[in-house]
Amino acid sequence: MATVTMPQLGESVTEGTVLKWLKQPGEAVRLDESLCEIETEKVTAELPSPFAGTMGAILVREGETVEVGVPLCELIENGATDAPNAHGPVQWSGGPMAIPPAESPAAADEPVSAPAPPEAPERSGAVRAPGPVDRRRFFSPIASRLAAAHDIDLGSLTGSGIDGRVTKQDVEAAIVRLEPTPPGGPPARPPRTGDRPTASPYAVVELSATRRTIGARLTRSNLEAPQAWTMVEADVSLLERRRLEDRGRLDPTGRAHLTLFPYFALAVCQALREFPEFNARWEGGELRRYLAVNAGIAVGTDRGLVVPVVRDAQNLNADGLASALDALVGRARSSRLQLEDVEEGTITLNNTGAFGSIASRPILNYPQVAIVTLERVVLRPVVIAGGIAIRSIVNVCLSFDHRVADGVEAGGFLAAIKRELEGEHVTS
Repeated sequence: MATVTMPQLGESVTEGTVLKWLKQPGEAVRLDESLCEIETEKVTAELPSPFAGTMGAILVREGETVEVGVPLCELIENGATDAPNAHGPVQWSGGPMAIPPAESPAAADEPVSAPAPPEAPERSGAVRAPGPVDRRRFFSPIASRLAAAHDIDLGSLTGSGIDGRVTKQDVEAAIVRLEPTPPGGPPARPPRTGDRPTASPYAVVELSATRRTIGARLTRSNLEAPQAWTMVEADVSLLERRRLEDRGRLDPTGRAHLTLFPYFALAVCQALREFPEFNARWEGGELRRYLAVNAGIAVGTDRGLVVPVVRDAQNLNADGLASALDALVGRARSSRLQLEDVEEGTITLNNTGAFGSIASRPILNYPQVAIVTLERVVLRPVVIAGGIAIRSIVNVCLSFDHRVADGVEAGGFLAAIKRELEGEHVTS
């Protein structure tokens, strides 16, 4: 019997969430057949079986978040005995997505057994259980470290995980119970006429790994990068006409779905040749200006916002960008992104006009120094050569890191994008 552990999907990834088990105990498993779906801060992936055999015990329930290296399930190899740990822990190879385990993994990154109760006076209000700790129980490193930091005996907790396993959430609940109550108890509110017991007015929503990561990164972006914002409007009437011609060329039936966004992405790539300071990242205390344009594309999914990357976008024309965007968006919305799809972006583009926005102030995808949005195209009366004409007008918005550029450069960058959008050559 072998134990399959949580893989490391990227250098900075330290934990993952089991979204769904695709195999149940006793079911036959083929080599590389998916065992479960895993969500990390970067991607959602399926965990393949390292060999053919039979599914054993499930050790982590659906929705539970555990650290890299924590046992997820047991597998019995075909023809092997069912002796526990006959093969030891099995790390998922995971192809290019997984990070190989260290030669000598730190003891803190391995599941640990509960320590013996310390010979120390009881903490007031602490959660303690009489008798020795059951050493047959094992706890993830994240639960162990959290408990140690708050002087909580893991052996005293009733676990809500599979087979009574104590989870990180159980430890967090114990910490809340240990928080001291103000002298005299909580302040009382004078009774009001008509008062009656009521249920809680809100529900606590469990955040996904993706949502937690979005929150952490946007908070860091706001705290670390002094951000400025500006906007220009562009007349895309000629470009809209060219887009319809290209759609007919690509699909004579007229069913092809070709939006303005690939042309916008091309315009940004063209403008970056003149203003390369916006194709950069602020990392390690230095500004790193990149030669290749790896354009991150903000995509909304049912699990939150993801930003897959079109690599070397500066080498693609409108048709190539349209194909690359369609492929990335499709993989993002079907949870089939690979780790390499979301790494090494140098600038972010967002099609906020897709949901009707005409102006937006995006937050930087830190450590990148610029994010550009394409807003909704609207028909407006415009004065041209002394007359009034109905034209297709769109706003283009830019948020940028003020440490890297000033308003002069930002205005020039947007003016270059506007020039590209208003010229027919942008579609070449």
